[in-house]
Amino acid sequence: MQSKSLFLYLTLILFFAGSLMAGDKYDIDIAHSRVSFSVKHMVIATVTGKFNDFSGTIDYDDNDATKTRADVTINAASIDTDNEKRDNHLRSADFFDTENFKTITFKTDGVEKRGDNYVAVGNLTMHGVTKKIEIPFTVTGKIVDPWGNVRIGIEGSASLNRKDFGINWSKSMDNGGLVVSDKVKININLEAIQQK
Repeated sequence: MQSKSLFLYLTLILFFAGSLMAGDKYDIDIAHSRVSFSVKHMVIATVTGKFNDFSGTIDYDDNDATKTRADVTINAASIDTDNEKRDNHLRSADFFDTENFKTITFKTDGVEKRGDNYVAVGNLTMHGVTKKIEIPFTVTGKIVDPWGNVRIGIEGSASLNRKDFGINWSKSMDNGGLVVSDKVKININLEAIQQK
């Protein structure tokens, strides 16, 4: 009898723990999402680019955005700066080395509320190096589309130092500036569809 009571007790704990962590799972809609970046070139100009191939899931709780979780995988070779020669250089061993490091991944450890904003804290793995980063973000809305799909929008941005991930190539100019800045800004605009 005692073992049955213990089993029931443990079952209830697992049920309520699952309920507390439960959120709706969404798949990123790549057709309406964008993962882009910008970096200074020769100090005076800004070059922008994006990744054309990525996927991921988002767990989102309407009642508590701090329970939001994300798991995103990017095909590194899908980098696109609208210049084939430059893109091939970025895929080479000088930069992303996509032959050896095919994917870039980001997986959240948690989400913190700071003032009126939310910050996703998680591990970014790029060029074979994993670092913890923070991405401030906002949930821009939740709607039902004309076909009955529930959708959410999420926007965020962060800055990182590419050399922290072993992406070191650059050249110094006479004025001391770099051909390619170490600092890279990442912009994330996601639209995701609730799984059925």
